[in-house]
Amino acid sequence: MGCRKVGDRSELVRLVRTSTASGDMEVAVDLRRRLPGRGAWLHPDPACWSKALKRRAIGRALPGVTAVAAAESFAANELALVAKPEART
Repeated sequence: MGCRKVGDRSELVRLVRTSTASGDMEVAVDLRRRLPGRGAWLHPDPACWSKALKRRAIGRALPGVTAVAAAESFAANELALVAKPEART
């Protein structure tokens, strides 16, 4: 979605469209790939995430999503841990 390259799902991070208690649609990062609903996939690469956020590709891939704060927060704080699995220990 961000870099527009194809990759194996085991290597990608899944984003899911969810709804809040007030009914607004937002994005959630689904690291375990278990949440129900429509999903979109991104490489765990900061460049891929920045392109997706800059182009507003998340809103197009997950129609109705207006709040992408969770994806922005994940990209800023936790993406480095997912990109380098050995850093998780």
